[in-house]
Amino acid sequence: MPARVIFHLPENYFTGYKTAKHLALYPLIEDVITLRGGQILLAPRSGAATWSASPESDLHIVEGGRLQRPNYLNAALAYLPGFWHLDPAGVLADSSMQHRQFDPAQVDPARAAAFFAQLRRDFAQARRSRYGQKRAATALPQGCIAVFLQGPMPQRRGQAHLGYAELLRVVAEGAEGRTVVAKAHPLQREKGQAEIAKARAAGLDIFETDANVHDVLAAAAVSVSINSAAAIEGFLHGTPAILFGRSDYAQMVETVADPADFPAALQRALTTPRDYPRWFQWYFAENCLNLNAPDFETQLLARFAAAGFDANRLGLNT
Repeated sequence: MPARVIFHLPENYFTGYKTAKHLALYPLIEDVITLRGGQILLAPRSGAATWSASPESDLHIVEGGRLQRPNYLNAALAYLPGFWHLDPAGVLADSSMQHRQFDPAQVDPARAAAFFAQLRRDFAQARRSRYGQKRAATALPQGCIAVFLQGPMPQRRGQAHLGYAELLRVVAEGAEGRTVVAKAHPLQREKGQAEIAKARAAGLDIFETDANVHDVLAAAAVSVSINSAAAIEGFLHGTPAILFGRSDYAQMVETVADPADFPAALQRALTTPRDYPRWFQWYFAENCLNLNAPDFETQLLARFAAAGFDANRLGLNT
């Protein structure tokens, strides 16, 4: 019997995943598999059930997962809309990208420049991000330190080196005269605003904003977060990043685990040259799935084959 492809999704998306923007990979996979005669099934993404559902002879794709089993791949949007992780180790900070070495000398500079220019047009210049952003332009202090708060996921997954209250304190006390601008996560706005309010009530000099993320990044000298996608969006503006958490792009940032190291990390971030165009080419064009690529189907089937599920095992017509 041919292997099936099983999507492990939140049950509330079983009937709506084909139109959900944050699940855009799955209907594309379904089209590739079913048009070639293969079979797609749905299973709940819920702890132990994810491990036990369906036979090991099938290929499982877990939304937002970090399961490391021979017949499992983990999937998630890879920071920028249109690009995805489909990875045997995990996604985002847990993806296998954390173990790969970026060597600028191995990346074609012309291709990198063209790809970088396209991303700048699509995101930085269009002021477009994964989540809805304020469209009106906002003037912000030039040369500021931009702090981007996230939701609870980095702490839940053991990726954060400290909490948001301490992060705000460390940055505000180590800003060396730069204005600290803080922005709550669009999906955790009230919680983020409460954290910022508490920090300000404690006497910390922090400017809160709800500006478009690209307005903030264009004004900033450096971004600070646990491991926010805003750090990568900042690269499109030439803005370096400091992370207080694990990431799968640590080669391109300064990572702080001990708050006492922040001042030195700030100086390194501001003075260390980094080849952002070649990194984008390497990370996104060469190591992520591009949903809009003309060879998307080829990329996808290659990922499946690398996981041990080639077209023959999946019963696909060639």
